[in-house]
Amino acid sequence: MSTVELTVEGGVGVISLNRPHRHNAVDDELHKELLRIWAAVQADPDVRVVVLRGNGPSFCSGRDTAQLGERVAGESDLSFIRRHQRTRIDQLDSPKPVIAAVRGAVLGGGLEMALAADIRIAASDVAMGFPEIRYGLMTDTGGSGLATALAGPSRAKLMLMTGRRIDAGQALAWGLVDQVVAPAELDDVSFSLAIEIAGHSTAALTMLKATVDGVWHGQLHTALRAELLAQVALFGSEDYRARKPGPGRNE
Repeated sequence: MSTVELTVEGGVGVISLNRPHRHNAVDDELHKELLRIWAAVQADPDVRVVVLRGNGPSFCSGRDTAQLGERVAGESDLSFIRRHQRTRIDQLDSPKPVIAAVRGAVLGGGLEMALAADIRIAASDVAMGFPEIRYGLMTDTGGSGLATALAGPSRAKLMLMTGRRIDAGQALAWGLVDQVVAPAELDDVSFSLAIEIAGHSTAALTMLKATVDGVWHGQLHTALRAELLAQVALFGSEDYRARKPGPGRNE
C-alpha cells in the first residue's frame, strides 16, 4: 500500500496522504513518497492545480511520534531540518495553485503543510494546533511565519506557546482557513474549486500567485532560517530529552 496516492482529472492533481491508521502522521517513508509525487505533479503539464488531502479521519497529525528525533545514520539535526524545510519551500514556490482540503487532526508539520497552501477548505470537524511546545520544541518548516502572516502575531504566539488546538470556527475567524464545510462535502467542494481555477489561463494563474506571494515570501524565508537554528538548539536541550514522546498514537 502506497503511503501517498495521486489521481489526475480535469487538470487537477489530487495528492492524498495514505496512513489513515496513524492520522496520516509523516514517517520517513511517507516523506520520501510525497517528495516523489510532488516532483511528478510539478512536472506534469496536464496538472494545473493541486489538491492536498488525507485519507481517513484526519488530514495530517504531523511528524510520527514513533520517529520523532530519529535520524538516518550520519544525518545531523541541521541536515534533517534543512531537508524538510526544502520540502516546504518547494511547496510554497510551486507555480501551480495548491488547495489544502483539511479534516480532523491538522497538527504540527501537518498544519504547516496546510498553511503553506494557497487556499484552505476545512471540514467542520477540524482541529488545528502546534503541539511542538509540549515536547520542548518549536515549529521548523515555517509554522511561526505562516501563522503570523495569516492570523497575526498575537494569535500565532497563542497557538505556538500553548499547543492548544482550535476548531474550524476559530480557524475561519482567524484567517487560517478560507471556508468551512460539512465533512461529507469537503472533497467535492475542494475539487470543484480546483476545477474552477484550473479552467483559467495557466500563465495568468502563475503570475497572480507569484505577485501575491512576493508580498510576504521574503519574511517567511527569514522565519525559516530562524526556525532552523532555533530547532537545532532545542533538539540538543535537556527539556526536549525529558519530554521526548514514545511511540504513542498520533492524533
